[in-house]
Amino acid sequence: MSMYIQGLILSDQLEWFDKMSSRLFIRLVIDLSSLFILIRFIYFRNYKRTDLFLTFFVFNVVIFLITYLLNKVEMSMGAAFGLFAVFSMLRYRTEGISAKDMTYLFLSIAIGLIAAISKGGWDDLSLFAIIILVVTYLLESGLLIKKEHYKSITYENIKLITPDKSEELILDLKTRTGLNIHRVEIKEIDFLKDATLMTIYYYPDEN
Repeated sequence: MSMYIQGLILSDQLEWFDKMSSRLFIRLVIDLSSLFILIRFIYFRNYKRTDLFLTFFVFNVVIFLITYLLNKVEMSMGAAFGLFAVFSMLRYRTEGISAKDMTYLFLSIAIGLIAAISKGGWDDLSLFAIIILVVTYLLESGLLIKKEHYKSITYENIKLITPDKSEELILDLKTRTGLNIHRVEIKEIDFLKDATLMTIYYYPDEN
């Protein structure tokens, strides 16, 4: 009788393990597929950068796996997400990461969290991922709002940086850079070198 009971227990454990493995695999596939589309076809298409690919994918996978395991025990998921988010934001803020890169890092973490803790099935997870991808694509594509680019430059003709000569300044910058600049922001002025550090803002599709 004891052997029979042990056999039933072992059978139940194997069945539970198979279900858990299948659920974990499906969620991980949806998570990584969504992240790949986000980073490769939206982020890279707009910013042409690959140096943060490792960061996005490692953060996503680690957050997914740890949160998936934490979801099996009695623990506040809000507290777990808060810890990961705060430490990741503080760590990468010190490296001078841009606001756009921070946004994609947050999206990577959010996709991993949703895939790990959502109580819905694969169809619900896919819908959540599609919503994130579509909204991000629309905002990055410029279909909803006109997309503005910027560059930081050093400009030596400080005679034109006064407010009354703003039109002359923009015209001079357009001539030199060939960009359709519509506004500038003065960051620093060095009177010893007769130069200023400024940020120029332009619409890339209207050169």
